Amino acid sequence: MESIINIAVKNQEKAYEIIEKTGIILIWESVGAEVNLVGSLKTGLLMTNNDIDFHVYSSPLLISDSFLAMGKLAENPGIMRLEYINGIETEEQCIEWHVWYQDDDGSVWKIDVIHILKGSRYDGYFEQMAKRINEVMTPGQKETILRLKYETRGMGKIIGVEYYQAVIRDGIDNVQDFIEWREKNPVKNVVEWIP
Repeated sequence: MESIINIAVKNQEKAYEIIEKTGIILIWESVGAEVNLVGSLKTGLLMTNNDIDFHVYSSPLLISDSFLAMGKLAENPGIMRLEYINGIETEEQCIEWHVWYQDDDGSVWKIDVIHILKGSRYDGYFEQMAKRINEVMTPGQKETILRLKYETRGMGKIIGVEYYQAVIRDGIDNVQDFIEWREKNPVKNVVEWIP
């Protein structure tokens, strides 16, 4: 069997290829947004979910700019579906975009773009989280996280930060302990944790 690290590296290479093919960064920059990669791709922990996460920032946060960028993105023939959620009046002060992209090889990738008001509560928060994970995570912890992600595929929605907290903060190193850890640490809304 291929090593966990090799699988992760291949997934990450594919994700960066899709970012290039879609032109998503340049598209958002064309409407004046600041674009930041966050999540498992940023931390090198992309494993079994074909998932790319961006936080983009604007001030003011205009729905028209958001739709302009996503309209440009939707011109790409690989874009199969877009979902829009208006969260401007929520604590997050954002617009959520969920995009499904089918690549030439048939693989389907989900791209989440959270368009956030610059200077609002979560401005830079998840970028700082990814930075700190990369700073403190040991090679052994990285391999454990990737292995747990691989071994729990198909077990329903598990967000990345659950793995990171369990392994980095609490020393979890096997699936059974991780399942028990999740029962004791249920996710509610936005998980605020920076190691």
